[in-house]
Amino acid sequence: MRTFGLVGFPLGHSFSRNFFTEKFAKEGKAEQYLNFEIPSIDLVEELILKHPDLVGLNVTIPYKTAIIPFLDELDEVAVNIGAVNTVVIHRSSGGKPNLKGFNTDEYGFRTSLLPLLKSHHQKALVLGTGGASRAVVHALDKLGITSTLVSRSVSNGLIYAGITEEIMQEHTILINTTPLGTYPDSSSKPDVPYQWITDRHLLYDLVYNPPITSFLQEGLDHQAQVKNGYEMLVLQALRAYDIWNSTGNYSG
Repeated sequence: MRTFGLVGFPLGHSFSRNFFTEKFAKEGKAEQYLNFEIPSIDLVEELILKHPDLVGLNVTIPYKTAIIPFLDELDEVAVNIGAVNTVVIHRSSGGKPNLKGFNTDEYGFRTSLLPLLKSHHQKALVLGTGGASRAVVHALDKLGITSTLVSRSVSNGLIYAGITEEIMQEHTILINTTPLGTYPDSSSKPDVPYQWITDRHLLYDLVYNPPITSFLQEGLDHQAQVKNGYEMLVLQALRAYDIWNSTGNYSG
């Protein structure tokens, strides 16, 4: 049976297995999707060898960048972003599997954000500096939106304590790429000066469980436009499936 799977640690929050299992059942496909919760990315090669029917992987936190040294090839989009969330596994008889990495997070985020944009959405604060933030920044660049990374470390750009009222007024898009607010720790949120959010702001949270995070609730309380990451997840998952089944070249 053709097998796909998700690599990450931990995986209790992930929607991928249910999404693909329901998709395969609905479409009558003899395919399966498994969770591979591994405590170290060093185990990925052994994992692939142990599952000879495995033809594709999704990659999630904390391995989106850590998996790159284990890959034989990278798609151009993945190269530019420096993070991978989709892997195609090509097997030849008796040979070592060939692994090619892609990034579909950028496509999912960009496609879901585009209908929400207004003329005053010219600058964005990207909260977090992990693999997901790299895809978000790449998507914003494609859309002509200037982005500034925000983290707890001054070495990674703007720090949370450095966000002034003027910066908030200029940056009318706020994007949470951190896991803060994910169930069951639903009360946590990035340390942003929410008092300066207005109805001109758009708050986008890559977290999708719960549907309205504490971060998004702050936006609603200040009449801002809000969106969670569920549509992005669906779009990136469908694009990943297209890549796994494509015999040609893929371009994001």
